[in-house]
Amino acid sequence: MTPGEASTELLARGELTVRGRIREASNAALLCTVAYDGQEASCIYKPVAGERPLWDFPDGTLAAREVAAYEVSEATGWGLVPPTVLRDGPYGEGMVQLWVEATADGGLLALLDAEEPEPGWKAIGFAEVGQGRTALLVHADDERLRRLAVLDAVINNADRKGGHLLPTADGNLYGIDHGVTFNVENKLRTLLWGWAGEPLPPETLEVLGLLEEALADGAPLATRLASLITPAELEATRARVRTLLTTGTHPEPAGNWPAIPWPPI
Repeated sequence: MTPGEASTELLARGELTVRGRIREASNAALLCTVAYDGQEASCIYKPVAGERPLWDFPDGTLAAREVAAYEVSEATGWGLVPPTVLRDGPYGEGMVQLWVEATADGGLLALLDAEEPEPGWKAIGFAEVGQGRTALLVHADDERLRRLAVLDAVINNADRKGGHLLPTADGNLYGIDHGVTFNVENKLRTLLWGWAGEPLPPETLEVLGLLEEALADGAPLATRLASLITPAELEATRARVRTLLTTGTHPEPAGNWPAIPWPPI
């Protein structure tokens, strides 16, 4: 089942069966199947009880932030986050997200033995590759990545790593792992700095204008987000959208916070 075919009703109401655990995840992440009304799909279930405490985010809020990121993504019309819901499960309340099967080589990141990126690539920075050597880490000059960079700026994503980018065989791109988002303080950390300071495309500005309306008090999106993040975090999200519209440019690193997550991939 592809994200486009998936129904949030399946994720929200289906019976969850745990199949295994993703041990590389920093918080409890369980691979499950979900079945409802003759449909079945693979999904990820992250129970709140399995979240590790963080010094800069309130305890027990990461699952709700993942759902909030999905809601904002849907409001843009870009469909960059797999269907995600907040529901009860075998280990209590948690986030349930459709499993996306990524292609083995999406061609989104590369290391170049060069000082400047080649056409079709955007520079991230230099990386140590062993024996005192460095290489230029680049990401593709890809419209899908550019939209994701804008979404990350809106939701204040503090952890956009290369492993969180899932290109699929049908040409779509999805971003996952949005637990550390929507902080009131500027915590944007990402690999997608290639467009920093560049003008936002007209289509993006149009989408941001519509998103600003959707975030207004009483609008359906604002109402949904109010149940997932704090009032201060919702207001900070509105402020970030206004800033993007006012400046008309991609944000640049603030300088008071590491700009790239570690490890980056």
